[in-house]
Amino acid sequence: MLSKGMRKEYDFSKGERGKFFRKDAESNLPVYLDADNLSFITTIAERKKSDISEVVNDLIRSDKDLAKVMK
Repeated sequence: MLSKGMRKEYDFSKGERGKFFRKDAESNLPVYLDADNLSFITTIAERKKSDISEVVNDLIRSDKDLAKVMK
């Protein structure tokens, strides 16, 4: 079944392979937090006058360090 607005076929004969490819490009994937986790992280970020991404990265970093010690 085709989505509304989708054609059955598209013509890519004039397309250029790799036109937007960049070997060194970095992508940031979205991460969706549960409501209670988001609230917890937001509270910490506000208290530290920081942003949510920094708090999440700090927590993951500390968990990684803890996991290495536990090995």
